[in-house]
Amino acid sequence: MTSPASALEPFARHPLIAPSPWLEAVPLVGKHVALEPLGLEHAAELFAALDHEDVWRYIPGARPSNDADMAETVSGMLRLNALGQRVPWLYRDPATGAAIGTSSYCPPDERQRSVHIGGTMTAVAYWRTGVNTEAKLLLMAHAFETLGAVRVEWQTDNLNERSKAAITRLGAQREGVLRKHKQRHDGTWRDSAFFGLLDTEWPAAKERLLGRLAAHR
Repeated sequence: MTSPASALEPFARHPLIAPSPWLEAVPLVGKHVALEPLGLEHAAELFAALDHEDVWRYIPGARPSNDADMAETVSGMLRLNALGQRVPWLYRDPATGAAIGTSSYCPPDERQRSVHIGGTMTAVAYWRTGVNTEAKLLLMAHAFETLGAVRVEWQTDNLNERSKAAITRLGAQREGVLRKHKQRHDGTWRDSAFFGLLDTEWPAAKERLLGRLAAHR
């Protein structure tokens, strides 16, 4: 006999999770990057975009070795979305339509009016372009201006100097380090550096980021 739980679609929203705009990955479009809801059908092209050791160097999970592995990774994100714990997006290059990365709200917290932006990975060819800046600008604007968030936060491996610098350039304030916060896929423990940006700080940060994007033609 099929149980009610197993009768659900694989990624159907859990019946106890109320519908909310905080849990929906709406399309967000900019000049350098377009964000769309991540789906299992994107696994192969996302694997091709992110198949580089530098992309996965500081990611806690294991690097996928093929399309099937990436499908499992995407499935995990979608299951968390069904539980109200993650909102994943796919990055595309607006000029070519190619998949170039991913990021998520993980988690969104409607009650506390905050979102954590994480799980960000971008194809190496798009590093040091306007993609990361604009993607984060779009995600922050959606959080602060559409959802009414009062706080956006990030965390990264404390050894990841490139990521820490990129988060700081967004206007976020470093708030501290949690020691032995997460276990890496190789079994070692990572210290996580935390950063935050408040709604009162958002207007100035937005203005600076728009200025930076204007320099990318």
